[in-house]
Amino acid sequence: MKLTKAEWQIMNALWEEHPATAREVMDRLPTGVKWAYTTIKTMLTRLVEKKAVSETKQGNTSVYDPLVSQRKARISAFRSLLDQAFDGAMGPLVHFLVEEKQLTPRQQAELIELLQDETEGKGETK
Repeated sequence: MKLTKAEWQIMNALWEEHPATAREVMDRLPTGVKWAYTTIKTMLTRLVEKKAVSETKQGNTSVYDPLVSQRKARISAFRSLLDQAFDGAMGPLVHFLVEEKQLTPRQQAELIELLQDETEGKGETK
């Protein structure tokens, strides 16, 4: 599932606390995001159509719940980036992150440790 930048903001507000009304979503958006209530309702309707969010009625009020976990959305976005920018290969991505100095020395050490643990774990019988 592909989410736009605006849809990510709406979904983050829903993941923060759900279920939520459009007004509650609006209140949770990052400072600086000054969308009209109708814009938020339109985006929520699109997310319902994408099956990322469910909508239930409580009286005259719509209440929204995420149908997609934040983890699943992140995995989908990551796979899309990996496919588009790195031909689906993890090695060039890691090389890029290191080369562009996008990883702090601590993050590099954590990555090395994680990779070593994974490599050592593959030889074990589970």
